[in-house]
Amino acid sequence: MASRDSQVDLVADGLAGETVDLLQHLIRNKCVNDGTVDSGHESRNVETLVGFLGDAGLDLERFESAPGRESLVARVEGTDPAAPSLCMMGHIDVVPVDPAGWTRDPFEAELVGNEIWGRGAVDMLNLTASMAVAFRRLARDRGRFTGDLIFLAVADEESGGEYGARWLAREEPDAIRADYVLTENGGLHTGSHIGMKVAEKGAAWHRLRVRGAAGHGSRPWRADNALARAAQIIQRLTDYRPAPRLDHLWRRKVATLDVSDEVRTALLDPDQLDSCLTALPDKSLAAQLHACTHTTFSCNALAGEMKTNVIPGTVDLDVDVRSLPGDDLDEVRTHLSAALGELLDHVDVEILLYQAATASPTETPLWECLQRAASNHFPASRIGPELAVGLTDARVYRELGAVAYGAGLFSPALDPGDYASRFHGDDERIDIHSLALSTSFWIDVARDFLS
Repeated sequence: MASRDSQVDLVADGLAGETVDLLQHLIRNKCVNDGTVDSGHESRNVETLVGFLGDAGLDLERFESAPGRESLVARVEGTDPAAPSLCMMGHIDVVPVDPAGWTRDPFEAELVGNEIWGRGAVDMLNLTASMAVAFRRLARDRGRFTGDLIFLAVADEESGGEYGARWLAREEPDAIRADYVLTENGGLHTGSHIGMKVAEKGAAWHRLRVRGAAGHGSRPWRADNALARAAQIIQRLTDYRPAPRLDHLWRRKVATLDVSDEVRTALLDPDQLDSCLTALPDKSLAAQLHACTHTTFSCNALAGEMKTNVIPGTVDLDVDVRSLPGDDLDEVRTHLSAALGELLDHVDVEILLYQAATASPTETPLWECLQRAASNHFPASRIGPELAVGLTDARVYRELGAVAYGAGLFSPALDPGDYASRFHGDDERIDIHSLALSTSFWIDVARDFLS
């Protein structure tokens, strides 16, 4: 555990206050990304960040991929052009919200006790704000760094990055190029282990157009109802149980879990794993561990020309597929065939998004810096590599040849399962101690790596 003195020092140093204030502003800007080009409005958060960073005398570059879809690049140049560069990347968009599910206004960014509440408080405006505060402080060290230090506040992460990281990589690669990248989302504690994300699953979003025959709702007998067939498809995908895959990251993850030897043995046995996860009392933890070991299918959207008295002839079903490393589109198609059987003959398949799984090595100087920075606050803890089950912009940098880690540093009091449930969920919130820890962590890592 971090000492009480270290917590007081972080607050007294101003890190917590600066990060809290900036996070509140970013949340209140309501940069909600619903997947359409007209949403996001990330220019609002770019304006806030430009105002925050502007008094540091930095050169700031703004890139607009579409009206209102802006990203920001700030840079502190190093003294040695051959030295490796480091980028801190945070996205500035958030997912939509249903206010009815929230205890508080999701865009008021209230400070309640020691927590900031609001959409984006964990995904990932908390880390973006802490990176910006760290970057402004690190800018005072200009002239002392060998390599470049870059801060990238990027748009459109929540919808695949076509107006953000992917657009920048395609249109302005030199503006964002870096050798090493830190982004979301590591830093959670499991006992004496602190997880850092070194790999992430792939995304293969599918649209299944389910075919039937239109007809009158008053004569449903033996009708070919596309909606009824879609319901069958949803149930089959929900019930589908692909075989688990247990790799070296999984074995290292299991070693950190606070479970009995019997459960640990079952988690490492592919024949026992699924029944073990079914029996786990912690539903959030079970879902996370399942996602780490399986290619998953989640049926999340249904659309079509529907009217109460019309039997639909076609229905579109959108399925969020997350694939394990090694599963390409052919493997995903094999999974679909196994899950749907003869129903696949009544479906037209469209790929909405495909991003392959990516990974970075841990035998790097930056990995050692992460360990030293974590040890500054938690001397008895060791960082460990983990698989991220969600999609992040780290994959874009990995495709550009960079080493990218999902990092950060949070309070040991923050339960990993509880934290994970707040992603895209109701009552999203983050504690002030975690904000201060992450801000301090970025500063320590950058100074160590670039010195």
